Amino acid sequence: RLCGGGRVYSTKTTDLVMDAFGMRQFDKDGGSSSFIDYDVKDFAKKINEEYENGGKGLVDGYAPFCKHLFVPNFTPAVSSAIRITEDNIKYLESGYAARTEQELPVLTRWFPREKIKLEKAKYLDIILYSREQIEKERAAMGQPPSGDTAPWGIISVKPTDVDYETPMAPITMMRNALGREEGGSGVAMDREKYLESVQFWTDHAMVK
Repeated sequence: RLCGGGRVYSTKTTDLVMDAFGMRQFDKDGGSSSFIDYDVKDFAKKINEEYENGGKGLVDGYAPFCKHLFVPNFTPAVSSAIRITEDNIKYLESGYAARTEQELPVLTRWFPREKIKLEKAKYLDIILYSREQIEKERAAMGQPPSGDTAPWGIISVKPTDVDYETPMAPITMMRNALGREEGGSGVAMDREKYLESVQFWTDHAMVK
């Protein structure tokens, strides 16, 4: 994971702001596999309302600097990953891709969304990184400070059908272990978590 190079969107007195990396998902041409067809400013406002109404409760993520907020899906977004079946496996595609120009391309596989029947996701998994972690990653990639002071940045939005965290993709774990200079978070590999991820992603693929 790395922060993008653009500006972040934020409003005064909010704890949660859109990070530049997360902004890609609101741009049809942004290179994200999970496009969110929703005005980004209205989205940030709605997420902060959900956060406030829920008593500002957050769910722990894979590292101390990562948190999750699960909210009902108020956008048209479809699930970002689906189970592989005998009927849809023929549509699976693979190739090398990078999330940003600064990352190394890695081998991934996906379902082209135009070939798969998809339904609206039930929830949105709002993935947050602490301000300190975001600034560390920006510095490691040679990017200037974000200029924001909100404690949490929204670095990804995962449309999903469950209100709990699904396993991070194996290649994302590997990228994180490579370090911040290569677009990762710098968190070391956890073998048990990695094997859990492999088990999940053997039977699932992202929608792109």
